[in-house]
Amino acid sequence: MKKIFRFIGLVLLAAIIYYGFVTYPKLDLISGFSSKSIASGHFIDNRSMKTIEEGDNDINMIDLAKNEIDEKTKTAFASVYGLKSRKAIYREGLGAVLVDDDFDESKPYNVPKRTKLSNNLSFPYGNNEPEKTVFPTVDYKKLELAVASAFDKKGEKKQRTRSVLVLYKDKIIAEKYADGFTKTSKILGWSMTKSLTATYFGILQKQGKFDINKPAPVAEWKNDERKDITTNDLLHMNSGLEWEEDYTQISDVTKMLFQAEDMSKSQVEKPAAFKPDTHWNYSSGTTNLLSGILRQQFKTHQEYLDFWFSSLLDKIGMNSAIVETDMAGNFVGSSYGWATTRDWAKFGLLYLHKGNWNGEQIFDESWAKYVATPTNTSKGQYGAQFWLNAGGYFPDVPKEMFYCSGYQGQMIAIFPSKDLVIVRMGLTEEPDFDFNGFLRDVVGSVKQ
Repeated sequence: MKKIFRFIGLVLLAAIIYYGFVTYPKLDLISGFSSKSIASGHFIDNRSMKTIEEGDNDINMIDLAKNEIDEKTKTAFASVYGLKSRKAIYREGLGAVLVDDDFDESKPYNVPKRTKLSNNLSFPYGNNEPEKTVFPTVDYKKLELAVASAFDKKGEKKQRTRSVLVLYKDKIIAEKYADGFTKTSKILGWSMTKSLTATYFGILQKQGKFDINKPAPVAEWKNDERKDITTNDLLHMNSGLEWEEDYTQISDVTKMLFQAEDMSKSQVEKPAAFKPDTHWNYSSGTTNLLSGILRQQFKTHQEYLDFWFSSLLDKIGMNSAIVETDMAGNFVGSSYGWATTRDWAKFGLLYLHKGNWNGEQIFDESWAKYVATPTNTSKGQYGAQFWLNAGGYFPDVPKEMFYCSGYQGQMIAIFPSKDLVIVRMGLTEEPDFDFNGFLRDVVGSVKQ
């Protein structure tokens, strides 16, 4: 009997050692994700720690973290079993940043200069409440059912939709929020931020200040095979560079988001695996490299920070929007854009109108066509930092749709011929959330 207990004990010990060996390197990422999520959600959107833990942090292994908030220093801490403690600090105007032990919190930093849209217009072109308009071409009963189906019934926790907004002919025809969320709630767009980042190249191109078809201005590539990679290749995610986008383990993307000081350098350091324009590979590192390239276009860091708001976000009245920076002061253009659902809808509307915002052309019409044109080797699923339905990924949805997409099912869907923009924010992706059915039913409620 003693031998049996000894054997069982050895097996359990071996299991514990193995679990620790496999899990320990991930603790840094777990506590990093958790502290950053807590700091951002609490200080940007005023959510309680409990709400964030039960919502944003309710994912595999992240819920192992023990969290703490220091209101006085606007700091969030997280650790796992007392190990690998990480800290994220909030800075007004820049959001929260996950810091390492070498980060100097006393060092002065620049903050974007903001302007608020000031006119007497209603949403979306002003900050007054939207006008109530009834369209004979909309089946409101069908629309209401489609929107309601996106939300959980009381006691359920599957769909986990936080908000839905539908714009038709510049008017809100449907808007619904889950308990705890309202029209003023700022919600993280995750990779929808990539579409924002790309837009700045369209703006610079219109201003005659940037040519996306020239080799990317990356000094480290000038003397090797990467010298032929263009900014156009980067925008299309087909640079041919190595990159692993896997959030379930320690990979290029998790190391960048939760360990790197300067996220714009993570992709720069990768060797070429393929020739440019021959192999599509989704890479958040590429988008943060693009953010770094944008920074190079300005003489000062302040000008770079201001440009993101003066040329786009504040110009179209996305006054709630904030894009968080890394420790080096770069906007994390891959992942960290926040805004209210209404403001995310404004961004979709800008593309619906091919860059025209209430009479002002923000970027050329050709840019809207460019981002919605399939990238080589993407099977019709990707354009330039926008996702596409050209390949019929959503079989019951018009193929013309192009959209911004983010982790956990954030979406801004644009339907040019329908004059329609649909925004869904939440915590679930397919198959838990049926985007094909949801989009099909909303689009089907509008008769053209």
